[in-house]
Amino acid sequence: MRRSRMMWMTTAVALLTATLFGVGCSDKPHRIGRERPPVDELYGEDEGLQSKDVVNASDQMAQSLLADPRLNGSKDQWVMVVDRVQMDAVDARGDLDVFLRRLKVNLDKFGKGRVTFVENRDKLRELQSRELDAPKDTFGQGAPARLQPDYALYCRVSDLPNRGTNYYFFEFTVTNFGTGVQAWTDAYEVRVRR
Repeated sequence: MRRSRMMWMTTAVALLTATLFGVGCSDKPHRIGRERPPVDELYGEDEGLQSKDVVNASDQMAQSLLADPRLNGSKDQWVMVVDRVQMDAVDARGDLDVFLRRLKVNLDKFGKGRVTFVENRDKLRELQSRELDAPKDTFGQGAPARLQPDYALYCRVSDLPNRGTNYYFFEFTVTNFGTGVQAWTDAYEVRVRR
């Protein structure tokens, strides 16, 4: 009897201690585990560029390009290749190509046939080398030739870091391969906490 009373008291003290000091297991998940923050909202615990910037930039640039009178007045689809993000930023973290990838998806989704995307040459060759049986020979036999792009979409990122914040300037450009003319350019600007 005395032993069971002692075990009961030990258990009660342990539970009380765990409750008072927050020790022990809890089946309640952390806030981030309970709910995922929407990608189009800032998450207060993060710093720097966030998913909201990717969403805002790609949505704005897709709307801008698809509203451009040169694209809309063209009799032919713009055949375009997506290049990459050129990093001139001092304080950028991560792979910022995500901005271009999301922009490409938006243009493809909402472009309604005004833009045709072709695979980047190096990526296409990599895919062909893994999947096609024979390389193209001098007589043009084998793998079909790639549709040649008329335009390239790329982005250049610059920043201006300060003590507590960093200003980013994303310059998105579409260049005509035939003439070298920048057929379209627009910018996304954001200042973030460091």
